[in-house]
Amino acid sequence: MEQAYTTLSSKGQVVIPAAFRESLGLESGTRFAVRQEGEMLILEPQTLAAKLRKIRELRGLTAGGPSMTDELLEDRRREREAELAKDGW
Repeated sequence: MEQAYTTLSSKGQVVIPAAFRESLGLESGTRFAVRQEGEMLILEPQTLAAKLRKIRELRGLTAGGPSMTDELLEDRRREREAELAKDGW
């Protein structure tokens, strides 16, 4: 991860280095969610690109677990077999 330094102004403003602004697609007027985690301050851009990145990060998070579709289909198959057996098939 690239690292850069900036300074807090007397008005509480921080300049985000150009390389970061460009790589994240940040423009003047971009809104940020700001939160504190321990001794760190986290700035999270609230842009469509940032939201799409978050979705991509979450994609596959449950991979390897049971498929809910497969489980539903299996439940339906068992129900149908039970109905057929009840009807003498």
